[in-house]
Amino acid sequence: MTHPILFDVHGHVATITLNRPEKANAIDLESSRALIEIIDKVAANPSVRAVLVRAIGRQFCAGGSIDFFVQAGAELPETLDALLGPLHAALYKLATLPVPVISAINGPVGGGGIGLALCADIVLAAESMKLRGGYSAIGLTPDVGASWFLTRRIGAMRAKQIFFTNNLLSSRQCLELGIVSEIVPDDQLAAHAVALAETLAQGATGALGRIKRLVDGAHERSLEAQLQMEHRLMVESATSPHAIEGIAAFLEKRAPRFLP
Repeated sequence: MTHPILFDVHGHVATITLNRPEKANAIDLESSRALIEIIDKVAANPSVRAVLVRAIGRQFCAGGSIDFFVQAGAELPETLDALLGPLHAALYKLATLPVPVISAINGPVGGGGIGLALCADIVLAAESMKLRGGYSAIGLTPDVGASWFLTRRIGAMRAKQIFFTNNLLSSRQCLELGIVSEIVPDDQLAAHAVALAETLAQGATGALGRIKRLVDGAHERSLEAQLQMEHRLMVESATSPHAIEGIAAFLEKRAPRFLP
């Protein structure tokens, strides 16, 4: 039996791989449950220092499975109601992990796949990457954090345009808008994403987690509150073994060794 979501931990990097290429990696009940279970495993594993989200095939994720919607029939509202609570809780857990999360978007992405891709701290895109809202074309509305992550990156007006019109955006347009962090040639995406994840996994994990907290919440805080948090986290960081090692490595002109 083919598993819809693959999971692997190599060294300190956890990799979550969408594995339904024949179905455009669309999200259905089975893949949702598998994703929830895997995210729980990642969050509970103290050895994980970076996470990579990627997909097998020529498309990252088409969003929700139309076949799944059809099969649910008249029970679709109840089915979605029961599913989205646990799925959204898992997505929140993934997005707020205290370690770097990287996504590698190979080919088209739409619907709920947008939220899964954009919940990452760094979003890498293949040159073949394309983005399409898709929801309103079938009378539905965003889920899996798609509206939140997209709006945070490009603002309300552009996000509404994408979700209203369902126009297709190229990887270059996504980079210019700030939806993705970097464009990589298709044949280099996998290796580049793994190399970046491994590099970050060797970094000062505690400092990276604190940076993530500072940056992710900056929009909601006043300058005064942000300065207070910077003060507190800087002092907290200064007590860590990673700070001692980092400063020593700098003075000794060598690469730091940030142990777990």
